[in-house]
Amino acid sequence: AALKGALRLQVSAALKEGHVTPTELCQQCLSLIKSTKFLNAYVTVAEETALKQAEESEKRHRRGQPLGVLDGIPVAVKDNFNTAGIETTCASNMLKGYISPYNATVVQKLLDQGAVLLGKTNLDEFAMGSGSTDGIFGPVRNPWSYSRQYKGKSVPKSHSEDEESNWVITGGSSGGSAAAVSSFTCFAALGSDTGGSTRNPAAHCGVVGLKPTYGLISRHGLIPLVNSMDVPGILTRCVDDAAIVLGSLAGHDPKDSTTIQDNFKPFELPNLTDVSKLSIGIPKEYHAPGLSSEILALWSKAADLFKNAGAKVIEVSLPHTCYSIVCYHVLCTAEVASNMARFDGLEYGHRSDMNKSTESLYAATRREGFNDVVRGRILSGNFFLLKQNYENYFIKAQKVRRLIANDFVKVFRSGVDILLTPTTLSDAVPYMEFIKEDNRTRSAQDDILTQAANMAGLPAINVPTALSKRGLPVGLQFIGRSFQEKQLLTVAKWFEKQVKFPMIQLEEVKRHDRNVFQYQKSASFS
Repeated sequence: AALKGALRLQVSAALKEGHVTPTELCQQCLSLIKSTKFLNAYVTVAEETALKQAEESEKRHRRGQPLGVLDGIPVAVKDNFNTAGIETTCASNMLKGYISPYNATVVQKLLDQGAVLLGKTNLDEFAMGSGSTDGIFGPVRNPWSYSRQYKGKSVPKSHSEDEESNWVITGGSSGGSAAAVSSFTCFAALGSDTGGSTRNPAAHCGVVGLKPTYGLISRHGLIPLVNSMDVPGILTRCVDDAAIVLGSLAGHDPKDSTTIQDNFKPFELPNLTDVSKLSIGIPKEYHAPGLSSEILALWSKAADLFKNAGAKVIEVSLPHTCYSIVCYHVLCTAEVASNMARFDGLEYGHRSDMNKSTESLYAATRREGFNDVVRGRILSGNFFLLKQNYENYFIKAQKVRRLIANDFVKVFRSGVDILLTPTTLSDAVPYMEFIKEDNRTRSAQDDILTQAANMAGLPAINVPTALSKRGLPVGLQFIGRSFQEKQLLTVAKWFEKQVKFPMIQLEEVKRHDRNVFQYQKSASFS
């Protein structure tokens, strides 16, 4: 029962009252991690460290002095956040074996609150991808591939085909964190979000994925992809839990000059009963090419839900949205080229045996350490940054980015409170279908509905909404005003209660393990 509870009302209360101990909770999660190893959600499981942290938490609870709501709560962290004493690889040969001497600020804040760190989760190499399929540890499998809902509606030719080729992707690049939360191996997980890398897998795995306002949460210790867009993301099983984790992480960090200077006050979400004063904007440009009829119908149904409850629902225009994915690609690869320059084989990470010259060492190290996707983005970025191309590509893309950000400003100034959009173009696709297209093509398709919020620095959240005809999760995205996370999460919580997202019925399918377990999930965990 503890595995299914909401953090504040059920799990934290159960820990305080002694109905379950932090050690028992940790052991249950570690056991589940082993049982669901086939999902490939984790790349490192810090069992010994986690149990020690749980023991310390248990002592605090016995004294009646827990550090907060998160004390004793098992969490997981995407493997592109630095963790002292635990390997940080970014799912790349370039950093295989690298152990950071310090914790990322967000990791340290979780530990300071007494959270129990179970391990590091899988991702696309250096977070470059939208499927969690391109890392050195192999692809992450979506827990819903093994749910009764999906299995009951998919018709494989044989049992072996069902297991080997019918499973669906998690989305990416934070697919390991999304799968970890969805499969009940932890209560919350950190992802990163540069163009949708938290919200995309959250939509495909049926969990809540929050991308906070740029600057609200410290990026210190998050291995950078695109400095001007990267944001630590939060994945939980309900909106209330996302608010709790946000409250623990947000605020100024002297180690990150891009964080806000003002103090952040954690908040408890109110139960919204009257939405009549709300104005919900429906951006017409988000009816994008490739949007499935199923998601379009769900989006329309959600708008009607607000309208029928008394909210003002209006169609709005974000006219520069059609240029956003191209603009994003130019800026993303340019910053990637700059950030990846630090991996030269001299200070840390992989170092080639090639030692004929410094130049040959650099070249061999980067050829051996990076996969084709990373090398391709470095090449693209350096092309855009060439002296003869800089004005026509990078500078022009920066100007378009400003226009995109201004579109959002104008819409919010017109009186719109929240924007409602799809998160993804469709539900999760089978892995064998996903890999038919290259990473760049897939990323351009999958980021189309999410990356504009990153370029504008706005908060956005995926809320699991319904199951598709194939029995897979579909989510919708809410985009809010800058630094208005409380309003965004309050509306998301109201919507979550209305839609009553159905339960996952997850079966353990390992051939050598005869045990079958079933866990049920609703939008509020229990």
